[in-house]
Amino acid sequence: MNYLTSLIAGMALCCLACVSDNEPGSTTTSPKVTPADSTQGISFLSLGDSYTIGESVPEAARWSVQFAEMLRKDGLAVASPDIIARTGWTTAELATGIIQAKNDKTYDLVSLLIGVNNQYRGQTIDRYRNEFRSLLDTSVKFAKGNKKQVFVLSTPDWGVSPFGKNSDRAKITREIDAFNAVAKEECEKAGILFIDITPISRSGLNDPSMFASDDLHFSGKMYGLWAKEALPKVKALLGK
Repeated sequence: MNYLTSLIAGMALCCLACVSDNEPGSTTTSPKVTPADSTQGISFLSLGDSYTIGESVPEAARWSVQFAEMLRKDGLAVASPDIIARTGWTTAELATGIIQAKNDKTYDLVSLLIGVNNQYRGQTIDRYRNEFRSLLDTSVKFAKGNKKQVFVLSTPDWGVSPFGKNSDRAKITREIDAFNAVAKEECEKAGILFIDITPISRSGLNDPSMFASDDLHFSGKMYGLWAKEALPKVKALLGK
């Protein structure tokens, strides 16, 4: 990387891992629920961080938006998702963001994808476990108390990104795997569907089309693969 490219990538990663008191990668205003459209049917809430808000991609390319569209193409009346997510959020910041969103609705389907910023900031596995477990409880509450209406996507591996080539990719892989092992274990304990999209994220290594213009976050093409992976599993969850 030349100096300018390094500077731009560094700024992008700051959005991923900002540790200030302000919400990372955004203004300091309270987060609002990204509104769904007026489509009637199965209501859907998607919780997470930059991978859910779709940093550096159009709204239509977000994984949860593509996922809802895939369900509709399969004949299910699914509303476009409400989204509570922000670039840079850890588990604790997502929990705070949910409170600040003041969303008192309940949903027929709730997704959760969170953990990359815990890993990047070097937070402990034990802290992640406790905070992730709490977010599972929150997700179930949003899902009308029905754990069978909740599903979790694993944390993808940002180390395979063009930006990640300047980092210790083997270390990132080990740490991402450790965080995902905790998430999977907690999901199994809670009886919540866990969908492992991490291997798919790693298939993007050396494929520029799988990454957004910031060379750090994933592209809509990659998000579409995650949505496709989740589709049959969530349809089975819904009994469809």
